[in-house]
Amino acid sequence: DLENQVERAQCAEQAMLAFEGMREIAAALYLNEFGSSWKPVSSSRFNHGASFTSALVQGRDFLRARAEAKRRAAMPEGTPVVFAGGRMKPGTEAEGLTFANNIWATLDKVRDRVPDMVLVHGGDTKGVDRLASSWAERHKIPQVVFALDLRLGSRAGFHRNERMLSLDPRYVVAFPGNGVLERLVIDAKGRRVTVVDRRGPLGTCPKAPANGAPG
Repeated sequence: DLENQVERAQCAEQAMLAFEGMREIAAALYLNEFGSSWKPVSSSRFNHGASFTSALVQGRDFLRARAEAKRRAAMPEGTPVVFAGGRMKPGTEAEGLTFANNIWATLDKVRDRVPDMVLVHGGDTKGVDRLASSWAERHKIPQVVFALDLRLGSRAGFHRNERMLSLDPRYVVAFPGNGVLERLVIDAKGRRVTVVDRRGPLGTCPKAPANGAPG
């Protein structure tokens, strides 16, 4: 029975990896065509391809390795960096480009400080999360998305803040947003998490950077 389970698992694994490979090729084409990262509507986008090798052994060891690989795909290893911001409507196309460039330049500086960063954000496809996600996609940075739990009503945003900060991030990167984002910044500072503040005009630093934060 164990041999049959292993054989079925191996066949399913190969099929899964093949579909994931096709999906990643299609996602890369989508990124080049539309300039934003593709995401599934109602599930996570795992990538198990780097988690399996021909060295996997048979039997129970194979099944344990398979479960561990799934866990690593769901929770990437690295240093969490929280990115947050609201939905901005720049007045002109030039201002929009400047704002987007400021987001990417800021994330470049953070990555210089945290080479193994895992980008944590809210996954808002109509806000600045979309720009951050596209940056991460292009730079092969793993992402963890905390979507709003709409069942919580007005509490949803604050609950998401708590979940993101529970990861003990190295930085919180804050772009202009609403009161929920302001609460995130306050709570992050209360936990002694360094805030990279970009809540100035068009995503600029409103004041001199705090000690230890990327300038």
